[in-house]
Amino acid sequence: MAVALAAAAGKLRRAIGRSCPWQPFSTEPGPPHGAAVRDAFLSFFRDRHGHRLVPSATVRPRGDPSLLFVNAGMNQFKPIFLGTVDPRSEMAGFRRVVNSQKCVRAGGRHNDLEDVGRDLSHHTFFEMLGNWAFGGEYFKEEACSMAWELLTQVYGIPEDRLWVSYFSGDSQTGLDPDLETRDIWLSLGVPASRVLSFGPQENFWEMGDTGPCGPCTEIHYDLAGGVGSPQLVELWNLVFMQHYREADGSLQLLPQRHVDTGMGLERLVAVLQGKRSTYDTDLFSPLLDAIHQSCGAPPYSGRVGAADEGRIDTAYRVVADHIRTLSVCIADGVSPGMSGAPLVLRRILRRAVRYSTEVLQAPPGFLGSLVPVVVETLGSAYPELEKNSVKIASLVSEDEAAFLASLQRGRRIIDRTVKRLGPSDLFPAEVAWSLSLSGNLGIPLDLVELMLEEKGVKLDTAGLEQLAQKEAQHRAQQAEADQEDRLCLDVHALEELHRQGIPTTDDSPKYNYTLHPNGDYEFGLCEARVLQLYSETGTAVASVGAGQRCGLLLDRTNFYAEQGGQASDRGYLVRTGQQDVLFPVAGAQLCGGFILHEAMAPERLQVGDQVQLYVDKAWRMGCMVKHTATHLLSWALRQTLGPTTEQRGSHLIPERLRFDVATQTPLTTEQLRTVESYVQEVVGQDKPVFMEEVPLAHTAHIPGLRSLDEVYPDPVRVVSIGVPVAHALGPASQAAMHTSVELCCGTHLLSTGAVGDLVIIGERQLVKGITRLLAITGEQAQQAREVGQSLSQEVEAASERLSRGSRDLPEAHRLSKDIGRLTEVAESAVIPQWQRQELQTTLKMLQRRANTAIRKLEKGQATEKSQELLKRHSEGPLIVDTVSAESLSVLVKVVRQLCKQAPSISVLLLSPQPTGSVLCACQVAQDATPTFTAEAWALAVCSHMGGKAWGSRVVAQGTGHTADLEAALGTARAYALSQL
Repeated sequence: MAVALAAAAGKLRRAIGRSCPWQPFSTEPGPPHGAAVRDAFLSFFRDRHGHRLVPSATVRPRGDPSLLFVNAGMNQFKPIFLGTVDPRSEMAGFRRVVNSQKCVRAGGRHNDLEDVGRDLSHHTFFEMLGNWAFGGEYFKEEACSMAWELLTQVYGIPEDRLWVSYFSGDSQTGLDPDLETRDIWLSLGVPASRVLSFGPQENFWEMGDTGPCGPCTEIHYDLAGGVGSPQLVELWNLVFMQHYREADGSLQLLPQRHVDTGMGLERLVAVLQGKRSTYDTDLFSPLLDAIHQSCGAPPYSGRVGAADEGRIDTAYRVVADHIRTLSVCIADGVSPGMSGAPLVLRRILRRAVRYSTEVLQAPPGFLGSLVPVVVETLGSAYPELEKNSVKIASLVSEDEAAFLASLQRGRRIIDRTVKRLGPSDLFPAEVAWSLSLSGNLGIPLDLVELMLEEKGVKLDTAGLEQLAQKEAQHRAQQAEADQEDRLCLDVHALEELHRQGIPTTDDSPKYNYTLHPNGDYEFGLCEARVLQLYSETGTAVASVGAGQRCGLLLDRTNFYAEQGGQASDRGYLVRTGQQDVLFPVAGAQLCGGFILHEAMAPERLQVGDQVQLYVDKAWRMGCMVKHTATHLLSWALRQTLGPTTEQRGSHLIPERLRFDVATQTPLTTEQLRTVESYVQEVVGQDKPVFMEEVPLAHTAHIPGLRSLDEVYPDPVRVVSIGVPVAHALGPASQAAMHTSVELCCGTHLLSTGAVGDLVIIGERQLVKGITRLLAITGEQAQQAREVGQSLSQEVEAASERLSRGSRDLPEAHRLSKDIGRLTEVAESAVIPQWQRQELQTTLKMLQRRANTAIRKLEKGQATEKSQELLKRHSEGPLIVDTVSAESLSVLVKVVRQLCKQAPSISVLLLSPQPTGSVLCACQVAQDATPTFTAEAWALAVCSHMGGKAWGSRVVAQGTGHTADLEAALGTARAYALSQL
């Protein structure tokens, strides 16, 4: 196959050299390089067919919270498909577009992570080649012709190796077969035997549950090459967006048609290079060679399944794929973290580390050393890789080193536990949970299961599920600051501690952390002794056994106990000298000077044991960010609303902060924006945060010093942003009037830059005079701004549609429905609250205008239809007829118009609907007998149709179902005549 392809490519190159003005596909003998394949695609559409070359979007979705990562080439063009593109934007001018899009499919709806390495084709990162035609610039014939031309003439793929499929129709939705596309392929010379038809599952593409959609045609390549049965793999999918899926499942034609195509570069290169696997192409071979040279494992040989002894080749594929994904994501601003896309990336990195060290026996720093190879292979197409290469390698190496230490410890714990198990024993769920629960180890549970699988040991999955459920419940309680169901020392327990002379807990080590020049925080361990243990029921005990939830009192701790609105720390402890047994600590509570740690004991623990405590770094950092942000928010509110503004409470967890403030009226849109801008300014300046304990008396009578209505310790801790505490508390100092200076026992950042950003996402009145604000920081805040901007563009697009006017009632109703949908989104979306208020005001006005437009169109339609009916019924006291009407509202208007123009006539109209229902509206004449009422008339007719009716003596309406309209009209006439 490779020889045939090379010969065809050579012939094509000679032809191109004579007749084509654009860059030849390849000038070198042999199979084309992957980069040349990409360049040929882009130049073909740009130079020969006038497409605009658009750079790849970042893999981090912009303004689309439904995605963790960009997973298709069309993601960045969604505003065009949805009609929400900003008319003033560059994108609004797109007609013909081509690009190569970086895509990641890991986590979320499209998730290939678990399959990577196990076969020869799956990837978490891939490149999607695509061309688009927007607004009917071209459609099926041109799209198919260009695709066929590129594949057969430019890439030189033999025509007899290509098969195509088209949409066979769908009887359920009433969609006809796409015979137009079939005939196009036949006209291009594809034999009928290689033109296949499939149903909606294979050949009808949809963006989501609602939205643009349409039939698609796929081009497949036959790996068998005519020898035996065909072995088809999909190369290219051409989607013809011509329908819109409504919320009720119905399909409507789009006012503008679009073409959206996608072809995976990796698979195309495999075909052109005559390879059975994408991993055998030159897109991966430099990485596979580098892996071999760095770790000394046997060369990659492409084996899978049972043939892959020791899973060497699986590890090659995992590492090669994952380092590409990591490099691309970090270059685009997504770094390994603790939630959302960063959490998925962290999992990818740790999966790569595990395979590289345990299977390939790679040395430390191995993954980071592969980054230059990724940059070399992808950097010319995506310059951001080269620009950020040092940052990428540094981040990968740091995370690799941290996880290697955790992995080594986790392996020892597993080995030690397995030795104690009987032949049929399950691996204890508590131990597996302790490996994954700690932020310092953080071994993904699926890796724990794989490690056990290699040892032939099964995990207690039922027990693990129970622990996961308990943890989820506990997190929910913590998020709501629910104090119930927590271990706590009651008055009797505290009295007993005092009687025994047990000292209160020294928690000063919680402030022992440092900030390194690179921005990382280091939290040291804390050595302590167990002074007292409590069972789950709160009873003091001398020891606890394996699997028991318990409370621990220690002589000292570095855990922050929940107080001052800040959530408690979490983490784990180990017994001194037994580093392989982790006791997860879910929280810490302050009880009368004693700090009670809530823990799960995987093994026996007793009073007097010496332990070492480790806080969960990610959790602590989240709390520190939110607490410093809370101080900045409090200061910004005083700057905006006035120096007498008072805080009335707060609560913070790593995900968000809540702040209650005394206000006479809700904050205005402009005030909310101003508050955020004050915070952003201080964050951007990366001001230092000073903390110091001072005598409580020194804090008295300091202008602007923030304190709450609480009993403060003496000495008291002062937190000052940007100004040293000594200067802020000086006798003549006015510093606290211009910056944040507060009495606070919480843990804080050492400089404000790590806050990143702050967005107020919610505001409501708790009671009169107290407003509750909800806020987020960092990447969450940035995402909220992006979503808000995207929603704002949709609202602006709706406004422009309204200004253009609707041609008919269906279009006006669709616009009204879209405005209603936007109103619902604006109400619930995580966006800046000031922007929510602006959008809600705009949407309310747009909805009024849309309703007015509908009423105007309905009135015009009613006038037109009433005149037609009067012409048909020029005589007699009765009009009983059918008429087409978009809604019951229109039908009622037609009836009213008739009776207005002919007051002596009684009218009943029926309107059959596409759904099978029949609408009914009636009005009796002004001089009708008292016994002849509209409500009774409508009820008689609608009951005949198996429906219902309602109204008054003069006007009524109703609905029903019938296939025999004449019988229903007969019933209407007979009833009316009996009353006249």
